[in-house]
Amino acid sequence: MEHEHSQHDPVRRDYWGLRYTLGVAAALGIIAFFLLTEHRAHLYGALPYLLILACPLMHLFMHGGHGGHGGHGGHRHDDEKKGDW
Repeated sequence: MEHEHSQHDPVRRDYWGLRYTLGVAAALGIIAFFLLTEHRAHLYGALPYLLILACPLMHLFMHGGHGGHGGHGGHRHDDEKKGDW
């Protein structure tokens, strides 16, 4: 007994997934283009505020990697800790 396996064919599934992804990307690109061209004045008016808002956000998210603000002067790198020189 032979069954039709076109529903389970990975090549066919990838083809439809690719078409869907390209369609969504094209639609988002078109929407972004028209939003930017039609609302450019509003965007330029908000740009200074967005830059000011970016400063505390970058400070909040970028300082998470080194453990806070306490005592920057006494830091030694890991390479220097390994040797006694």
